[in-house]
Amino acid sequence: MFLSVFDMFKVGVGPSSSHTMGPMVAGGRFLDLLRASPFQAHGLRASLHGSLAFTGKGHATDRATILGLAGFLPDSYDHAKAEAALAAIAATGTVTPPGLPTLAFAPETDLIFDYKHPLPGHANGMVLMATDAQGDVILQETYYSIGGGFVVTEAEQEAGAAAKPRADCPYPFETAAEMLAMARASGKTIAEMKRANELSFRSAAEIDAGMARLWQVMNDCIDRGLAGEGILPGGLKVRRRAKAIHEALKAEHGLNLTAPHTINDWMSTYAMAVNEENAAGGQVVTAPTNGAAGVLPAVIRYWLDHVPGASRSKIGDFLLTAAAIGGLCKHNASISGAECGCQAEVGSAAAMAAAGLCAVMGGTPEQVENAAEIALEHHLGMTCDPVKGLVQVPCIERNGLGAIKAVSAASLALRGDGKHLVPLDAAIETMRQTGKDMHEKYKETSLGGLAVNVPNC
Repeated sequence: MFLSVFDMFKVGVGPSSSHTMGPMVAGGRFLDLLRASPFQAHGLRASLHGSLAFTGKGHATDRATILGLAGFLPDSYDHAKAEAALAAIAATGTVTPPGLPTLAFAPETDLIFDYKHPLPGHANGMVLMATDAQGDVILQETYYSIGGGFVVTEAEQEAGAAAKPRADCPYPFETAAEMLAMARASGKTIAEMKRANELSFRSAAEIDAGMARLWQVMNDCIDRGLAGEGILPGGLKVRRRAKAIHEALKAEHGLNLTAPHTINDWMSTYAMAVNEENAAGGQVVTAPTNGAAGVLPAVIRYWLDHVPGASRSKIGDFLLTAAAIGGLCKHNASISGAECGCQAEVGSAAAMAAAGLCAVMGGTPEQVENAAEIALEHHLGMTCDPVKGLVQVPCIERNGLGAIKAVSAASLALRGDGKHLVPLDAAIETMRQTGKDMHEKYKETSLGGLAVNVPNC
């Protein structure tokens, strides 16, 4: 199985990889389909289903769908241009995607939130349509946003195209057990095996430059979050807190008042900074999703700024190791909150971060696998119940706690020899089964949990 580090970590826009980035990507794919079609389209239409309908407005799915059909993509997203495009579309009832004529699209009538008819392939489903001058559908495609910005068509979902094994790389492990066996046989670390797989498709220079950009975007996101102030959008009136906490931590450090447990506040602040930026619609990196984007950058920043001997030269090994673990979670269970709850998002993120930290601190492959298992095991059963459908409560603080668990898991694993009772594969399979059994109201629909027990105003 091969999922690239650049599949697991993608530069995008908040607040949600599945509800914002995914629909935007789906829009782009549909435009490509339309450009290749012999039909002459007059207008566009979109229908959102399942979780995309229930929490779509809180996750900016409506905006993302409109912008995707206007030609915007997450990796090159420009906020000012997007706002101008949305205003023009609202005023004219048309979109003008690159390479296509002006097409009728009035968001108030052509963007449908269908709460009654979930699609069979995934909780995050959408149907995109092109119509003729009479309003009849001449081209249609169903897309599923399966988490982390990954998008598949209905046919691809049925064929399992998103998770096909790859035999054209040297270490195509599909389970943690296979990964460890390959590490023992080769004498390589998990990062070294992952890099060897990446080299089957990219040059070393491309890999290094790509990972350097990923960390730069992550770190810039932390810094913007630590400087941000005010109230987050969406109506909950959630205050940004990262800046004030960060300033208090710096002041306490200068006065030599820091208690040992205060290091947890540093980790939480780094993570909250990212997720406050995400909630505000800023640029983030899926790690493996937007909703869990703060965990891994926070752990890297903690390691660089607070752990003696940390070196930026090892960030690539951190990301490669984390991507290997994230690929196992996605391949064998899910990284989608709408599919398996928050255990699949923050739980997977914590496992990835724990593995990465353990690796760069000298852990063996067995210790790295143990770290990932500890972090994931203690997120099992976590629901996804965002208040008002916004990626704010409990999501922002949850990333902070996920970072703390990741560091604790890595530390515990490094204290041992890698031998442990519960294998990572068992934890991942348990996450899959738990997600399957979890009631839909706890899977990113905002129909249960905190979402109904906290006033939505």
